[in-house]
Amino acid sequence: MDIEYTVEEEAFRAEVKTFIAENHTAEIRARTAKSLTGYINKETHVAWQKALHKKGWIAPNWPVEYGGPGWSATQKYIYETEMQKAGCLRPVAFGLKMVAPVIMEFGTPEQKAQFLPDILETNVWWCQGYSEPGSGSDLASLQCRAVPDGDDYIVNGSKIWTTMAQRADWIFCLVRTSSEGKRQEGITFLLIPMTTPGISVKAIVLLDQTDDPDQEVNQVFFDDVRVPQANRIGDENAGWTVAKYLLEFERGNAYAGALQGGVARVREIAKQEHADGGRLIDDPAFAAKLAQCEVTVEAIQYTELRTLSALSAGQRVGAESSILKCQGSSMTQEIGELTVEANAYYASPFDRGVLDAGANVAPIGPDYSIAAAGRYFNQRKATIYGGSNEVQHEIVAKRILGM
Repeated sequence: MDIEYTVEEEAFRAEVKTFIAENHTAEIRARTAKSLTGYINKETHVAWQKALHKKGWIAPNWPVEYGGPGWSATQKYIYETEMQKAGCLRPVAFGLKMVAPVIMEFGTPEQKAQFLPDILETNVWWCQGYSEPGSGSDLASLQCRAVPDGDDYIVNGSKIWTTMAQRADWIFCLVRTSSEGKRQEGITFLLIPMTTPGISVKAIVLLDQTDDPDQEVNQVFFDDVRVPQANRIGDENAGWTVAKYLLEFERGNAYAGALQGGVARVREIAKQEHADGGRLIDDPAFAAKLAQCEVTVEAIQYTELRTLSALSAGQRVGAESSILKCQGSSMTQEIGELTVEANAYYASPFDRGVLDAGANVAPIGPDYSIAAAGRYFNQRKATIYGGSNEVQHEIVAKRILGM
């Protein structure tokens, strides 16, 4: 296994760092630093993603034929890691990283021509319609139904925990088209414009949010929504295969860069905060916790590098994506908890107004404490979405341990 970087790869790393320094503006950094969820206003997301598109870097995993940069697996990893370490605003994944690969794999030539260019250029905003009330990890139990009617489907039901649906132009949706046979055999994958008559969006207001245009999650209702059958991806009743393919992309994230950045921020906070008359960073108990995080993050990084080496050699990754999902999401939560501990009582107050861009509200405590508790609570979802960690444990047990 070769995990050393070449001179050319280090030069590419330097190019990425230079681009970040020149294009990830102070305004974007300030907004991102205050974000509890990783999402900020749509306009800023679009501007950043269009800057990446202009550079040719918006879709590192796309094939060249569809507008990808033609990078090696190592270049992709360097790019993702440096972006995360720098705390850059992440491109919204629903279009670029989730539905686009599905369209490339299962879509018709007409569908590829219709959807992929606009996704690449961030001309449209997508959301995901998978989970339903009562159908989360047990996704095959979904009940949102699509009934054929001529050249269309009539869709009725709802989807829940739909991130940024209030901003979306399109939703990719799993619907039930048959109740015969196994549950998985009656599911179909549809693309639905959010402006279609009969669609309504209701905000799910979380404890750390207000009912405003930038709340994170929603419930989407479909009331006799007419969808052309031409918007179906793959065959009718074959959507489960499409859904599993998409989930591999949702789980297959690189974690090490973001985790390294998180550990570095905790270290800097601990240098500023005090405990028992000295710096928190010098407290043996706290230092031991931080060191354990660093060790685990390094192990995650080397696991990602082993995966990278396998991909570069043309091998399939398989259940390793489930291992990384479990370890990466759990460590995300642990670093969030340590961040709250480092901020101590400054993490306790929560004033939504301080987080708003341009707010003329003085924070209680230093700037680095503003979002600490909010992020900690928001990170509880990390071990659930993309297939809960309990489900990932079952995948590892079956595919690796043979249990």
